Amino acid sequence: METRVAVIGIIVESGESVEKLNSILHEYGEFIIGRMGIPYRQKKINVISIAVDAPQDVISALSGKIGKLSGISAKTAFSNIVTKQEE
Repeated sequence: METRVAVIGIIVESGESVEKLNSILHEYGEFIIGRMGIPYRQKKINVISIAVDAPQDVISALSGKIGKLSGISAKTAFSNIVTKQEE
């Protein structure tokens, strides 16, 4: 199995999907290296950064599920380093 490190940047503009977002992140918890959330109170949004180490298809699926949530947008930046891990 080949994995890549990536960062998923998430902007939460509406609190209506936060519970679903947390559920998705919990579902992919084994791949998450770390998470940082910053509330931007003046703009009434939250900025979240998720660092992951996973196969590219898993990262794409995670980002896609997050991006489909109402009031939430997500973009992913991949590293160029591919690591082979024993299965």
